[in-house]
Amino acid sequence: MIDRHALRQRVLAQLHEQGFSLQDGRLRWSGSVRNKAQLRAFHQLACQHQIERARKALERHEPQLLAHIANGAEIDPARIAPRLIEVQPQTSHEQLFRYARLHWSIPVSAGYGRRLRFLIWDDGHDRLMGILGLADPVFALGSRDAWIGWTTPQRRARLGNVMDAFVLGAVPPYTHLLGGKLAALAAASNEVRHAFERRYAQRITLIANRQTGPLALITTTSALGRSSIYNRLTFQGQRLFHSAGYTRGSGDFPFINGAYHDLLQLVAEESAATAKHIHWGTGFRNRREVVLKALGLLGLPRDLIYHGIAREVFVVPLASNTQAFLRGEEQQLQHYDRPFATLAAYWKQRWALPRAQRDPRYRSFVRESWRLWNPAP
Repeated sequence: MIDRHALRQRVLAQLHEQGFSLQDGRLRWSGSVRNKAQLRAFHQLACQHQIERARKALERHEPQLLAHIANGAEIDPARIAPRLIEVQPQTSHEQLFRYARLHWSIPVSAGYGRRLRFLIWDDGHDRLMGILGLADPVFALGSRDAWIGWTTPQRRARLGNVMDAFVLGAVPPYTHLLGGKLAALAAASNEVRHAFERRYAQRITLIANRQTGPLALITTTSALGRSSIYNRLTFQGQRLFHSAGYTRGSGDFPFINGAYHDLLQLVAEESAATAKHIHWGTGFRNRREVVLKALGLLGLPRDLIYHGIAREVFVVPLASNTQAFLRGEEQQLQHYDRPFATLAAYWKQRWALPRAQRDPRYRSFVRESWRLWNPAP
């Protein structure tokens, strides 16, 4: 049995360690959402917990995984040749994807429900450039829903045509060559929506009880305040990422540290399962619900779920009539034609080569600095 008093004190201590204070039943963060260094420090505890949880599965493979990361000195920008690889379960690609996402500055989930994962690979150097992960979106997201113009019935009918990018970015040394923009371009590519259609288009959705159909929209949120990757990212004169507004500054990530396992155990011991469909499992619907139930059981205000750290929401329409389609006003999507090879060539000429000439710091990156665990003596 979980000791409620001890767990309550532990939760409060970890919130304090992350810079929160409790005022009038709400969390107040001492940092600034405009300060990226403070945001990274805020997420450090949860990130370290994720790394420790992954240690058993990945630590012994780290030398082989690191070998896929380039040293900056070996990169010839003219030879960079990006390729998009869809990650399949139970493969070395999946292992590399999991390892790479542990290096993000914010805790990255494994994604919910439907998932598509990709490696961005440099065939010119046989090294990993970046990763892209898509998963089911949340049911209600005010800024996204307002951008689409959804009513609740419309959202229920067409939410299956939306995916959320839960991780998107480059790994060093390609980060120094603006590889994050390539990862963002990849999200809008033909190859991503074709992968979705192969895997999910013919499936019957549990919410709407209809075939999903094609992918119409990708959403994502900025990780560290204002995004230098998504803002003003264009291709052939079209803006790809549109700012739809901001989140309400709520969520479970202040609790996904070492205490979450005990919160889940407490809720499992003292609350009934709430999954609404047999195919969704027999437990609880999501982490947010677990945290809310646990807060109540610990005698803490449920409003602690509101941490006040808002994120900018971006939408990536994949067709010229995405909004009308998602509202059910049109039945066929008029998809944009964006082959990944064309996007990659554009990125290389527009960003990578000019950056390499202006700023040679990418050459100083040493992959050993990316090591997560100290090698055994």
